[in-house]
Amino acid sequence: MPQRRMVVDGATRRFTATRWTCRAAVVAVLGVAASCSGSKGASADSGQSDTGQSAEAAAVSGAAGAADTAWVSLVDAGASQWRGFKRQNLPAAWKVVGDTLAFTPVADTSQRGDIVTREQYGDFELAYEWKVSPGGNSGVYYRADEDHAFGWETGPEMQVLDNKRHVDGKNPLTSAGAAYALYAPSEDVTRPAGEWNEARIVARGPHVEHWLNGRKVVEYEQGSPDWQQRMKASKFNTMPDYGKRMSGHIVLQDHGDPVWFRNIRIRRLSPG
Repeated sequence: MPQRRMVVDGATRRFTATRWTCRAAVVAVLGVAASCSGSKGASADSGQSDTGQSAEAAAVSGAAGAADTAWVSLVDAGASQWRGFKRQNLPAAWKVVGDTLAFTPVADTSQRGDIVTREQYGDFELAYEWKVSPGGNSGVYYRADEDHAFGWETGPEMQVLDNKRHVDGKNPLTSAGAAYALYAPSEDVTRPAGEWNEARIVARGPHVEHWLNGRKVVEYEQGSPDWQQRMKASKFNTMPDYGKRMSGHIVLQDHGDPVWFRNIRIRRLSPG
């Protein structure tokens, strides 16, 4: 049946009808009242499946719950919300320039490495923009800890990549937006290297979604039988703690290539 959809603060309210007539209808949207008159036909459905749907058809999991917290920026002049993996300071290769947190490789390897949020997050929505250099590779891990040598030994990853030039772009499972090596994106919606891509990670309980440039490209249930089967068939099958945490740090990866992140913000979500 055709659907008419309205988006309010990232939440989707769906109204389904074939035709309706109203003389004095008032719809409350963010406290603003609107009235309509005459006969209108409902707008056509986008036809998108749950994975691959547009921002205009945002998933209910992105909706604000009663206990969801306000958005918090993760970028300030001193990058005070970040530190090096297993360190207390920020490696010099990571710098804040304006509203952008950038990684530029340096010769001194002691000033490189992944960086993690000082706080840990369980149920959350993380929004950010990223761009890479030509052929560049990076990633964002979540629900990761520091009990092992690398964050990717515990935390799932949303891949950051130049799909056109990097070899990982040839395999959908390791392409931009993928839950690295486990779930391929439903489509390639990346923009060329050097251009900004808009990304979101929504994690509420075991349900996780990856959004890229306004499209939901991945969703899965962390720890489900399907997850377990995919993990055992991947390189993570030798990592006993991979994907076991339901809370942990957000990690930005140093993969050796210049990468930029901006407008990084996060909010804690009420349990699903």
